[in-house]
Amino acid sequence: MDHYYMRQALTLAAEAAEAGEVPVGCIIVRNGGIIGRGRNRREERQSTVSHAEMEAIAQANETLRSWRLDGCTLYVTLEPCPMCAGAILNARISRVCFGARDRVMGACGGVMNLFMEDYPNRPAVIGGVLEEECGSVLSRFFRGLRE
Repeated sequence: MDHYYMRQALTLAAEAAEAGEVPVGCIIVRNGGIIGRGRNRREERQSTVSHAEMEAIAQANETLRSWRLDGCTLYVTLEPCPMCAGAILNARISRVCFGARDRVMGACGGVMNLFMEDYPNRPAVIGGVLEEECGSVLSRFFRGLRE
């Protein structure tokens, strides 16, 4: 099922790329249903916090009418940054699956691993889900910017 849900996140990443955003997509799943969707919108909104994970978390909060997202799995095409990892911890998300590793801003092992620190309610983390596909979406986007 992880591949199925990551493909849903990849669809959102493609939408972000079409809009000129860094192509990152995110979905949140609970009990087999998608309760939150997000994609990068930093350029569109000119907002630092408009990351895919933040948008998906906000939508999931609204769907459940709760800030607590325990029992949920977050799927994101790029390893979460420290801001998003902090939001994941605060939301009590139970499981995080990411695609491509982020060696510049990654907070799940790319640069550091916030989820290894002694926080309560740390999520299980699975990296490298459809890693090649997630990475190639990002590579194509940045290659296009350079050309």
